[in-house]
Amino acid sequence: MSQAPPKEQPGMFRQAAEADLFRHERVTILDEHGNYVEKVIKPEPLINPITLVRMLTWKNWLFFLVGLAAWTVDGYDFHSVSLSITNLSKYYGVSKTDISTSITLTLLFRSLGAAIFGVAGDYYGRKWPMVINMFIIGALQLGTAYAPTYHAFLGVRSLFGIGMGGVWGCAIAMALESVPIEARGLMSGILQQGYSLGYLLAAVFNLSIAPRGGADGFKDLFYIGAGASFFVGIVRMLFPESEQFRRAKEEGQTGGHTKQFMKEAGVVVRTQWRRIIYACILMALFNFFSHTTQDSYPTFLQAGKGFSQQDASRGTIIAKTGATVGGAVVGYVSQSFGRRRSIVLACVLAACIIPAWVLPNSQAGLAAGSFFLQFMVQGAWGVVPVHLNELSPPAFRASFPGIAYQIGNAISSPAAEMVTGISEHTFINHKGKRVEAFGPVMGIATAIIAILLAIWTAVGKEAKGSHFENAVAGHGNIDTKAPRPDIETASSRASVNDEKVEQPVHQERA
Repeated sequence: MSQAPPKEQPGMFRQAAEADLFRHERVTILDEHGNYVEKVIKPEPLINPITLVRMLTWKNWLFFLVGLAAWTVDGYDFHSVSLSITNLSKYYGVSKTDISTSITLTLLFRSLGAAIFGVAGDYYGRKWPMVINMFIIGALQLGTAYAPTYHAFLGVRSLFGIGMGGVWGCAIAMALESVPIEARGLMSGILQQGYSLGYLLAAVFNLSIAPRGGADGFKDLFYIGAGASFFVGIVRMLFPESEQFRRAKEEGQTGGHTKQFMKEAGVVVRTQWRRIIYACILMALFNFFSHTTQDSYPTFLQAGKGFSQQDASRGTIIAKTGATVGGAVVGYVSQSFGRRRSIVLACVLAACIIPAWVLPNSQAGLAAGSFFLQFMVQGAWGVVPVHLNELSPPAFRASFPGIAYQIGNAISSPAAEMVTGISEHTFINHKGKRVEAFGPVMGIATAIIAILLAIWTAVGKEAKGSHFENAVAGHGNIDTKAPRPDIETASSRASVNDEKVEQPVHQERA
């Protein structure tokens, strides 16, 4: 018979502040037998990454690689526009700021797509919502290439934002829910860098293929993106629903009914509203962090440093190589060092690297600075998929992370337009020439965002090791009164809605 639980814990921020981000702590937890025991939390030793990779079965790899492919295509499709801002402004006869408006609209409408496809992914499964989603964004990529006027272009990119918004939540949930807990940090880092890989591929094609098409060569980027989107959708059609979703659905006692789904969603909003707000603000800062450092970077190299389009593309490729490596490395380290600690450290180091990112005039100097800055920026991002999934109400892994991510995207949607607008109206001298001040504007904005993100992450919660793979929405996971294993702590309690036994239940310094 278990002991009575200690007193209810204070609010999220006070609890996080008492957790001593960089110190080990003694906690009282509810173990798998229903007993309260004291435990000293220590960092897990790092496991050889080869050992971690070998933990995945061929089915794990199948779901992971398709999720990675979907997210890579998503990143490619989005950055096809940011890499073509100069060419698009000439094609439609508008300013670069006007073209940046399309990026703002895409980001703004992504939250709507996240809600639509995220809820569908939690309720109907991961397969068909993703298939439909990939076909939609493929069609809209073709629409982007054939948009005859600037306003038609804006309309297509707005619709594209809805389709694009649904990819991340379903792809991340499908890819990570079958990954062994020990390997989540590493695989999360690799998975998130699909976005950087998409940017990298777009930059390579922009450098090698687009110039061959003359004035309209940039459209080739959209044709390639459309084909890749259709291909991923077809591949996803060829294998079944995820085993975790099917098993959870079969074990659900109430069946997958819309009424039950909405009831559970209402419970989550009522009981987890602080967590929802925290996650949305966290993702807004993360999206400001990435969009401020990458969307206007090719324009900065061309307008601010006088580079050719080819040299700017090479600089982008080097930066995104650093991003891809950083995401995998920091995601891997977070499994031992902790999710929040890894994010905070990456943000602080990114702020320190900013001068090396914008001040050099040589291509080699800028390449080195951009490599290490993106290593840190996307290193912090590499922790996001697993961190956000672990913070999520487990039965809503496709909708909660996706909606939080895309609401953050919507809040940060003016980032590129703000940077471009301020830079186009502010000038500095570069080698005796009056040029737009992209460097100072991007540097100052990035420093502010990095500091705010580090602080906000530090005051938040962490749920590393959460067993989020055992629940599905609409099947009685939230409101059931019978005792069952707690998917958050691998222990037993009456309901995941019971705030009074939220773990850890007591903390003191070791």
